[in-house]
Amino acid sequence: MDSGFPLRGPRNDGTEQTAEAECHHVTISTQRFSRLRDLLNVARHTVRASLLTFILLLAACGSGGGTSSGSGMTGDQADDGGGLPPIASLDGGVWMKGDLHLHSHHSDDAADNPLPELIAFAENVGMDYFIATDHDNHVDGDVAKHTWADPAYRSDSMLMLYGAEWTTHRGHGNTFSATPYDHQRFYEVRDERDSLIAERAHEVGIHVSANHPSGADSFSFSYDFVKSIEVWNSSIWSTNSGAMLIWDDLLKSGRKLTGRGGSDAHHNVGADPSLWTSNVWQGLFNFVGTPTTWVYATQRSAEAVLAALDNGRVSVSATPAAERIEFYADLDADGSMDMMMGDIAEASGEPVNFQVNIVGGPGLVPLYRITVTKDGAEFGVFNTAGRSLEFTDTPAPDVRSYYRVEVHGLPAPYPEVPLSSLTSTGMIGLSNPIYFNFDPAF
Repeated sequence: MDSGFPLRGPRNDGTEQTAEAECHHVTISTQRFSRLRDLLNVARHTVRASLLTFILLLAACGSGGGTSSGSGMTGDQADDGGGLPPIASLDGGVWMKGDLHLHSHHSDDAADNPLPELIAFAENVGMDYFIATDHDNHVDGDVAKHTWADPAYRSDSMLMLYGAEWTTHRGHGNTFSATPYDHQRFYEVRDERDSLIAERAHEVGIHVSANHPSGADSFSFSYDFVKSIEVWNSSIWSTNSGAMLIWDDLLKSGRKLTGRGGSDAHHNVGADPSLWTSNVWQGLFNFVGTPTTWVYATQRSAEAVLAALDNGRVSVSATPAAERIEFYADLDADGSMDMMMGDIAEASGEPVNFQVNIVGGPGLVPLYRITVTKDGAEFGVFNTAGRSLEFTDTPAPDVRSYYRVEVHGLPAPYPEVPLSSLTSTGMIGLSNPIYFNFDPAF
């Protein structure tokens, strides 16, 4: 990639794959600091130009109308699971936000990201839950005696989750838990057959999530023991097209996998300069919350965060300051929403009214391009000057189908990570799917 930004992600051996992959970690010189300052000055003018360009683009596209492909999953028979569980309430829950892929100094390649400052940053930008997913191979799997045992691994304002980046020869995945668990037992089966790995994940009681599935260190295991997939890695949205294709392929196969985000941040420009490495500048455009994963939980608890992630009541936003995407469906045309993203219903053969709500954010210029995907194909593209969109379609009663949403618009300012609005290229957020005729047990 010749973009001036580094290639994403740590290698299996813990080194960083960047545009200067052979660089050793060195102390940042005064000259390099001046370059960072100059970069910020250039970025200020670039952001203004980018926003103006996007406004003109939306104006050229027109407003209101949409195009529909009308394509569906013909031939994919619906699973007969013997009836679906009732859809959970759409009221009384709480939206909570966090970053599900972060590295602290307990990862060897994140020496300039001290855990206390990482947690303080997350608190300051209003995160509701926190997890440090340090590389387990750097400590031979014993994250419990390193990251989790660090006295700094606590917060008065955020719910603390437990996990690690499962770093293996066949790729990387994150593990999530509401409480400490025996990660060592999961680490020790990393090279075993997938069936044994699946058994061990169930035994230790963790949520396994596939990381950066289309990039370096891509996830090369079975997805049948995975509950979610990282479809948005880092602030550089353009690098995630492969992950989105993989997600759609898995969904089309009937696998109900939650799509989530994760910054995969390793470097903090706010750290003590004596800790800075040659890659610290990455923190200017990729740090805590780029992107941010929102969960609609039944209550404010770590267990409820994981349950929402399991169920797919999840959306992803470019930053914690950006708009949140909510996606609902009215099954009986009574004007009241009956289900939301992550939920499954049996298709009756009657039209369904869908509603997209764009919530929060700065709302300075509410011009949005909303792309609706049905069964992996573009269903419609809608330009709107408002914060809500409704459309209608008729899911077939005898096949699986799903609908999901992506929203582009003017990037929200996120001064804590000043260049993130450039690398997101106007991507504001995405929803998880609304499902019809899926087998929840598959």
